[in-house]
Amino acid sequence: MSRTPRIAVIATATAAVVSTPAVWLLDGPGPGQFVGASVQAATGVAALLWAMLRDRPAPAAHDTVEHTGDAVAVDGGNALTGFSGPADRSTGPSVTRHTGATRAEGAGSVANSGTYYR
Repeated sequence: MSRTPRIAVIATATAAVVSTPAVWLLDGPGPGQFVGASVQAATGVAALLWAMLRDRPAPAAHDTVEHTGDAVAVDGGNALTGFSGPADRSTGPSVTRHTGATRAEGAGSVANSGTYYR
């Protein structure tokens, strides 16, 4: 549930829990009013708990890299114009567009212009 409907449900449930049962119970309730107030309060509490405890969808986060410059790796260095990160930390798709050129020179050098999960 998105934020706006969640707030509306919480506000409505809070109003139901507090308002009408309080009015009924303040005026010397009979057995029917007492049962009605109890049922209405329980319904409001259930709606409030439902709105607060309902699972929220995971955010659609992703890694984005765009329009980077060029990079050169020399003698064991790393040249990166894209994205690099641990694979277990990825929370969504990765987008790499229009990255600069990379060049690796020398033993052990690495060049990457895309997405590299290590």
